[in-house]
Amino acid sequence: MNRLQRNSAGFTLIELMIVVAIIGILSAIAVPAYGDYVRRSRITEAISGLSDARVKMEQYYQDNRVYTSACAAGTLVAPALVSSANFDFTCNPAPDAISYKVIATGKNNMAGFIYDINQANAKTSTITGAWTASSTTCWVLKKDGSC
Repeated sequence: MNRLQRNSAGFTLIELMIVVAIIGILSAIAVPAYGDYVRRSRITEAISGLSDARVKMEQYYQDNRVYTSACAAGTLVAPALVSSANFDFTCNPAPDAISYKVIATGKNNMAGFIYDINQANAKTSTITGAWTASSTTCWVLKKDGSC
C-alpha cells in the first residue's frame, strides 16, 4: 500500500475537540439570551392583566361614580385580578372614592418583577434580581431598562 494513501475512517481527536469548544462557546452565549427572551415574553402577561384591570376599574367607576369596593369579590373588576402562572394581581392599597392602584407582583421565575398602574394611567416598574431596572414613568420591558 502506498504510504501517501490513507483511509479516512472518522474524525481526529483535535477535530472533535474543536467542535466541542465551538458548541460550548455558542451555548454560553445562547442560554442566558434565551432566559432573557423568556422573561420578556412573560412580562406581557403582567401588562395584559394590568391593562384589563384598568379597563374594568374604569367601567366600575362609570357605573358607580367611585372606585371604592371595585376590587371586592363579585364585582366586575374581581375576575381581572385573578392570578396567573407568573404574576399575582392585587388592588393595594384598597381603592378609595377617587383613586386606585393595581399591582402585578411576579412569582416563580418572575420573582422580583413588580408592575403597577393607577387611575391617572401612571405606570411604574420595580425590578430586582435578574434585571436591575426601575422606572417611575413606564413599564420596563427589556433588561437594559427601556420601556
